Amino acid sequence: MMRRRSIMRDRSGSAAVEMVLVTPLLLIILFGSVEVGNFFYNEHLLSKAVRDGARYAARQNFSYYRDGGGNCASPTDPTMIANVKTLVRTSLLSGGTNRLGSWTDGMITLSATCSLTVVDASSATQNMEGIYRTQNNPLGAAVVTVSASVPYTPIAKTMFGFSGFGVNLNATQRAAVTGL
Repeated sequence: MMRRRSIMRDRSGSAAVEMVLVTPLLLIILFGSVEVGNFFYNEHLLSKAVRDGARYAARQNFSYYRDGGGNCASPTDPTMIANVKTLVRTSLLSGGTNRLGSWTDGMITLSATCSLTVVDASSATQNMEGIYRTQNNPLGAAVVTVSASVPYTPIAKTMFGFSGFGVNLNATQRAAVTGL
């Protein structure tokens, strides 16, 4: 009986027991913060990549954004589209490695729309100024849109085989075609 009381009153080792109980929670918080940080970093990379692609596409010749009749249209030139997609994925026009490991060209889309301001009620022709002054077009000036949707690869997948939640990173960027 005396031994039992002395064991119950003995406080040595209580800090170790408390640490054993708290350690799993601390590890979850630690790995969770690293995973959230990685998610936001990948999201930032995707946003920057799509912005770079939209800027590059917007500085291509006006002719890429015209159909056979001279009207505004989405680009169809395969070389220009491939260059934009490669630039978005790798930040280079040729070679390089993917900014995010799971990217493919099929995850990137490139389209163009036309901005129309009716100047005259009888005509839908827009009189443009500046770099657009020679681009009088009944459908307006081209605005290029570059979008990407990439599956997020969690850090925990490489460390513990955790497959993730099927979350995609998405980004879209628009830029007026300047044709420089």
